[in-house]
Amino acid sequence: MARLGHRGFLGIAVLFHLIYIYSIFDIYFVSPIVRGMRSHAVDAPEAPAKRLVLYVGDGLRADKAFQYFPDPSRSPNDTSAQQPGPLAPYLRSRVLEHGTFGVSHTRVPTESRPGHVALIAGLYEDVAAVTTGWKMNPVNFDSVFNRSRHTWSWGSPDILPMFSTGAVPGRVTSATYGHEFEDFSKDALELDYWVFDRVKQLFKDAESDAELNAQLRQDKLVFFLHLLGLDTNGHAYRPYSQEYLHNIQIVDQGVKEITELIEKFYGDDQTAFVFTADHGMSDWGSHGDGHPDNTRTPLITWGSGIAKPVTVSNGKAPGHEDQFSHDWHLDHVTRNDVHQADVAALMAYLVGLDFPVNSVGELPLPFLDASDEEKAKALLTNAKEILEMYHVKEREKKATVFQYKPYSGFADAEHSVESRLKAIQRLIDAGDFKKAINQTDELIQLGLRGLRYLQTYAWLFLRTLVTAGYLGWIAFCFTTAIDLHMLEGKIEASRPTAGIIAFSSILVGLFSLLLVQDSPITYYVYAIFPVMFWEEVFARRQALVQGRKKLLSKVGKRDATKLALNAVAYVAMLEVMVQSYYHREIYTISYILAITWPFFYGSEFVKKNTLLCGTWAAACAAMSVFTLLPALKIEDSNLIQVGGFLILMVGVLYIAFEKHLLVKTAPKGNDKAVGIADDGLSRALLGVQVGLVALAMIVTRSSVTSLQAKKGLPLGTQVVGWFTLVASLTVPFLHALRPRDHYLHRLAIIFLAFGPTFIILTISYEGLFYFAIATTLISWVRLEHRIHQKSFGALPSTPNKQNGMPKDLGSPLQPALLAAQARESSSSYRALTLSDARICLFFLFILQSAFFSTGNIASVSSFSLDAVYRLIPIFDPFSQGALLILKLLAPFALVSANLGILTKRLRLRGGSLFAVVMGIGDYLTLRFFWEVRDEGSWLEIGESISMFVIASVLCVFVAGLEALSELLVRGVEFREVVEKVESVKDEVVGQVANETAAVNKTIKANGNGSASGKGGKKRR
Repeated sequence: MARLGHRGFLGIAVLFHLIYIYSIFDIYFVSPIVRGMRSHAVDAPEAPAKRLVLYVGDGLRADKAFQYFPDPSRSPNDTSAQQPGPLAPYLRSRVLEHGTFGVSHTRVPTESRPGHVALIAGLYEDVAAVTTGWKMNPVNFDSVFNRSRHTWSWGSPDILPMFSTGAVPGRVTSATYGHEFEDFSKDALELDYWVFDRVKQLFKDAESDAELNAQLRQDKLVFFLHLLGLDTNGHAYRPYSQEYLHNIQIVDQGVKEITELIEKFYGDDQTAFVFTADHGMSDWGSHGDGHPDNTRTPLITWGSGIAKPVTVSNGKAPGHEDQFSHDWHLDHVTRNDVHQADVAALMAYLVGLDFPVNSVGELPLPFLDASDEEKAKALLTNAKEILEMYHVKEREKKATVFQYKPYSGFADAEHSVESRLKAIQRLIDAGDFKKAINQTDELIQLGLRGLRYLQTYAWLFLRTLVTAGYLGWIAFCFTTAIDLHMLEGKIEASRPTAGIIAFSSILVGLFSLLLVQDSPITYYVYAIFPVMFWEEVFARRQALVQGRKKLLSKVGKRDATKLALNAVAYVAMLEVMVQSYYHREIYTISYILAITWPFFYGSEFVKKNTLLCGTWAAACAAMSVFTLLPALKIEDSNLIQVGGFLILMVGVLYIAFEKHLLVKTAPKGNDKAVGIADDGLSRALLGVQVGLVALAMIVTRSSVTSLQAKKGLPLGTQVVGWFTLVASLTVPFLHALRPRDHYLHRLAIIFLAFGPTFIILTISYEGLFYFAIATTLISWVRLEHRIHQKSFGALPSTPNKQNGMPKDLGSPLQPALLAAQARESSSSYRALTLSDARICLFFLFILQSAFFSTGNIASVSSFSLDAVYRLIPIFDPFSQGALLILKLLAPFALVSANLGILTKRLRLRGGSLFAVVMGIGDYLTLRFFWEVRDEGSWLEIGESISMFVIASVLCVFVAGLEALSELLVRGVEFREVVEKVESVKDEVVGQVANETAAVNKTIKANGNGSASGKGGKKRR
């Protein structure tokens, strides 16, 4: 690979990380869908029920469904309403008297599409499927709806179409309301009222429509009611709010009315009812991760084919051992927990349908009102359906995998699937149903483990490949930093024939193996990167050797121990950042310790920079507070206004003292700064930016007041909000009409540009954080510059003189050495040094803390969508998500600008620090790659995925920040550096000329003396 320039390196960085982020989905979360399987149904003369009604309370938490609360529908002043009671008395009566209940445990991602797919199809889509969950993407696999004779469904336009479009044509009838109904600024009860009204209308129409009536009298029918009000109110007001709790009451009343209507219409007691939820809701009003509040949902079943409740008179009934349901007042009723996919198997059994062919759900026998013989036969059919998937997947593996090793559970003839099935059938024929059920359950578990074995068959190979890729990238980053930014590309790459053959053979071998195994195209890409990176590192091994010598040239034996300790501390700091993903409070301790940083350079340094060190200490103290604050934030208009006021005051004070600041920080004798500070257009544009900050405060106050009063979002407020946000991000570009090259002016423009963003899109203390991190960054940049001046001096010193005469006068190499020194001194850039590694570490630290200071990034749910409703009140996940990302990335613009300023101020080449940051940053990525889990609690699984993705995306952000940094600091100059460089250049060049003249004069004098001597001898 040819030596890459700065932009080429940026491109490779982005491409590599985006591709390798996807690797966890190829390794850990492979799609479970396979084709070509036979379907299986329970062989019984009659199904337990003729029809089934599925109620899904979207976003309903299990605890909220069963806990006692004061009546949220009555006035808080009504004393009788303060007595706690059940919010869903009808559903509670089903639990106590008519059916079976439990908790349905979902998997990550806890989003609507994966949840409904698990409930209705019985399979867990791979995690990547969440990206298809918000728009109409058909479910392209089997489902309970697809197996029914006919399904009627009512509800959200985001859920229903994907099941109707993907089913057999004409099999599913859907009725949906418009997207405009999903308005987060208003009470969402209307969404559920709409569904209940349409169901009532269907049965009313059947009274006068003979064809519809006949259709409704058939068997194997499914009615699906998708109730979105709870999810919408949970997002808008939180699941502990009066709105959410009142919505539970509305759902309960609606379920009661629809159940009674259907039972009256049919009058045959042949209807089964299932009430559950697709996912829960965190206290932040969000879902998506594996927090228990998101993964635990209620499951209540009653009607035909459903077992009656099992109760105990004393003590606790089975199922309540985890204490989760201790305050439900249901301890005497047996709680039967299931996996979410089990609900699909239950529904298929109840209506006598074939089990969906991709279902991994296990039939929950405690829910069945059936004999042991019926349970044994039904469970055996369920096992055959799951094992059918295992057979198909195993055939695929055998056909493609080199030297396939079968799953140990079915490895020999005695324990094969066929022999186990025959043994169970013999037990059923002999009437030993209990033992048959136990062995069938064991077989199902073996089958599920076998499916997992086949899905993870290539794990070791892929994880090794990806690890080699990350290690190669880290080595490549450091090699690039040394080659381009320390040795300035002076050492050419060396590629001996043996090396070319070796690396080519490795790549050909990997490709051949992947081809034989019929691997996906992504595997080939994973294989290219490690070979490419390590080949480049090998080719530039001489640069690494020379770079090591240059870096350690001034490190003596006494300094070796100190260097080793510094290296250990460096790695320890990286590990601290890893641990901060689990415990964000670590940043509090880190910032408090950072206060002492300037004191490591001596008390004299602190005295000379008292104000700067004091500012740094105050900024670090402020930053240490944010990670102590709860990640759960409640909307606080006053805190938003305080943050906005601080941002506003920074702008006002800068305009007021702009001339003083620019002149004070300009080099002596530079009158240009005075003229610039008096520029009218530039000051007017700054005034506009400050005005937009003030406007953002006003419009935010207005929108918050209106939304909290449930009056919706006024159109005028929405328009002004959008105008303010867009204008704040575009007005700064007008400064190009009167460009300035002072770094303080540029930083002020950038700070004010994102100020309105941190007012409009925040709900609490985020504006205070924005002010604090800006102060921290400017203090850090100025401190690093002062430390560099103290440690290395402003510029290299001029050549030595002694008594006005050049040293080593007679050396013919001295003029050449002086000329080389002149060239080095006059260069615009300097080489990287060991101390620059500290700057990279600080940059990465501040970048990480920018995430954790306002939330727990390891949990998707810690970021509230409340602020987004001020601009987009209607459900639009991609647009709302884009605004949320804008808010999250806004501080990084400040971080990148300050790094760009620091890079210029220290005379480093653009991208030099970035290459090192990318290398050390991927230490975190690699650590989290090996932490990714697909077993354990769903909280652990979800967090492990989040951490890896965040660490990887952070590296992509760094690449983007580097490009952004070039744009933000373009044109910024530090004239004191340029002028001093030119001065030194003139002085050194003059010195070289004097040295050369003196040498020539001496040589000439010596030559004349020799000639005279020879002539005198001749005359004598």
